[in-house]
Amino acid sequence: MQRYILNHLRELEAESIFVIREVVAQFEKPVLLFSGGKDSIVMLHLAVKAFKPAKLPFPLLHIDTGHNFQETLDFRDNLVKELDARLVVGSVQESINKGRAAEETGSNASRNVLQTITLLDTLEEYGFDAAMGGGRRDEEKARAKERFFSHRDEFGQWDPKNQRPELWNLFNGRKIQGEHFRVFPLSNWTEMDVWQYVLLENIEMPSLYFAHDRECVNRKGVLLAKSEYIRLMDGEKWEKMHIRFRTIGDMSCTGATVSNACTIEDIIQEVAAARVTERGSRADDKRSETSMEDRKKEGYF
Repeated sequence: MQRYILNHLRELEAESIFVIREVVAQFEKPVLLFSGGKDSIVMLHLAVKAFKPAKLPFPLLHIDTGHNFQETLDFRDNLVKELDARLVVGSVQESINKGRAAEETGSNASRNVLQTITLLDTLEEYGFDAAMGGGRRDEEKARAKERFFSHRDEFGQWDPKNQRPELWNLFNGRKIQGEHFRVFPLSNWTEMDVWQYVLLENIEMPSLYFAHDRECVNRKGVLLAKSEYIRLMDGEKWEKMHIRFRTIGDMSCTGATVSNACTIEDIIQEVAAARVTERGSRADDKRSETSMEDRKKEGYF
């Protein structure tokens, strides 16, 4: 790996580790949001580095939609066991059962948007006052407005006009009772940085990120993998494709991309040539021009 790339990655690593340590220093009950995707895996890897040889001083939190890829859940459980970490799971199905969330209906129904209420309820139930997430500024335009320390009010809502200034490496985590923070240690990383760091650190990734054969349906340009949660519309059919996933989430809205990338090196080359962001394949982000920002204001990641 070229020296300037190596230096760049080590600078990002040092910055992220500093932010993670600041979270532990400033908050009483932090938690690390863990989806089983590449960003949360890298963030967890950095957290382990930040406190090694001690154990993680905070638990992991996964908001389970009930429509996750089984490969993601298996990877999550194996990694948690390997690290001897504590895992808290918030269940969207449980939120539906309690009447806290309403199941969507129709051909394009998804549980992805229902994660918001489950996340807020779980944060309140366990008293978490800071939730670290793997969001990056290059993912989607609404995320570019984020600070490292993102203040949320007593309703869990995000107001882009009410964020604290961040001068140099000074972070203001002051809050009143009932408020909390979302913290984004990977804010200055890009998708390319993540994959180059994965290669540098030899970090294991779920098989979904590598090319494989899977039946999919092309729905308005989004390749959705076959599952019991997706109903075919008139004129649609399942087709066997050679694909991989750039992002991993709810099966009902996570789009695949046609690919032959079987190694991390292949993925890096593919990302370098890509002209669409990784979230460009997410059906939930296509619902409106401001879908991500609207959900963030409601308390979403």
